[in-house]
Amino acid sequence: MKNRFKPKFSIKKGDSVVVITGEYKDLKKPRTVLKVIPEKSRVLVEGVNIVTKHTKPTAQNTKGGIVKMEAPISISNVMLWDAKSHGPSKVSHSRVDGKSVRTAKKSGEVIK
Repeated sequence: MKNRFKPKFSIKKGDSVVVITGEYKDLKKPRTVLKVIPEKSRVLVEGVNIVTKHTKPTAQNTKGGIVKMEAPISISNVMLWDAKSHGPSKVSHSRVDGKSVRTAKKSGEVIK
């Protein structure tokens, strides 16, 4: 019963988003979504929530050491970037020519 309803989000991989809350908050700097994890309601955003990971030596990485990488943040902490109005915007869904499209509420422009 845990996976009865699959969550749906307006943010997809490759979208430009801004972080609206937290340590990396910046409403003027758009960043790219690298991965969406709908089961946990989290997104992986480029250059946000950098963590250090200690790795052991392996066959591929003979040295091992400390690696800096992005960690997922909550999807509620990001908003879609509206290129026309140069700011964050909410998303609405509508049908154009029989296809469902996402539009920015602030400017009314279709999001690709």
